[in-house]
Amino acid sequence: MATLTFQVFLFVLVSMCFGEDVNFRRKSETKPVRLFMEEELSNYDGSEEGLPIYMAIKGVVFDVTKGKVFYGKDAPYNALVGKDSTRAVAKMSLDPEDLTSDTTGLSEEQLKSLDTIFEETYKAKYPIVGYTASRILNQDGSPNPDFQPEDQPHFQIKDEF
Repeated sequence: MATLTFQVFLFVLVSMCFGEDVNFRRKSETKPVRLFMEEELSNYDGSEEGLPIYMAIKGVVFDVTKGKVFYGKDAPYNALVGKDSTRAVAKMSLDPEDLTSDTTGLSEEQLKSLDTIFEETYKAKYPIVGYTASRILNQDGSPNPDFQPEDQPHFQIKDEF
């Protein structure tokens, strides 16, 4: 009987250790972020049923699918999705010429509004799924030395690149 008790104890102990080891090595539940080229991001504009809806602001790509009533096909803010709409968000505009990442010429007030909306609406509400190539790469394809992954929201270096 003592041998059986010892075997059960040993089995439980080994199972507990193995279970701890499995939990310790389990990969994070969150998906790693991706690098999106402009053409690829345009595929996630809400027009194709079953695909997520993505929108970029300040080069950060958010999954806004849960806001489908606002961003889905024929929704009021659909013009903002499938691209980096930084300027449009800063200006609170749906004008086609503002649907760009270019912030040249924006006022201090518009830039402050952009930061507030970015932090309090998008970062607070929607998961980050990636970054636009323009945030990470220069026009010639070389790495952007100003991009610091460790300073980016929800960017975990061990899971990325």
